[in-house]
Amino acid sequence: MLQKDGFFRKRDEKRDDILFRPSQATPTAPLSGSSAAANTSADGTLPGVTAPAERKEAKLVVGPDIKLKGVEISDCDTLIVEGRVEATLDSRVLEITPNGVFQGTIAVDNAEIHGRFEGELTVRKQLIIYGAGKASGKIRYAKIKVEEGAELSGEISMLDKSQTTVRKAA
Repeated sequence: MLQKDGFFRKRDEKRDDILFRPSQATPTAPLSGSSAAANTSADGTLPGVTAPAERKEAKLVVGPDIKLKGVEISDCDTLIVEGRVEATLDSRVLEITPNGVFQGTIAVDNAEIHGRFEGELTVRKQLIIYGAGKASGKIRYAKIKVEEGAELSGEISMLDKSQTTVRKAA
């Protein structure tokens, strides 16, 4: 929500939601032990109650003509850069599209660069730099594939086995 003193509210501020107000909450009667047991299925769940779904992939797409500057991106599984990003990132997958530019520090499992990367890049599994791609800075990788026409410059090194452990999903 937009605020006069900043762009977004802080997470710890209480929201004044129109959809839910504590005064509108309706109390529910607890289930008695016998009726709960009678309604429980063989797997121990109540009918009509679904278990929480598995965590879906957290994907962030920075669209064309978007500039994202001075941030730390966290809890992001896949970052797709179509615009310009200046940030710090620890993720599973990075994809920089042909018009995309990323400047900053990244640690990822896999990276595909069609556009431009500048900064410090650590790729724990495979780095692919396509023909139109340009990567410069401190680049470390476990495996690398560089297509003809791609540009790679700076301090380039291969990760040793101890550095290639994959980031655990939270």
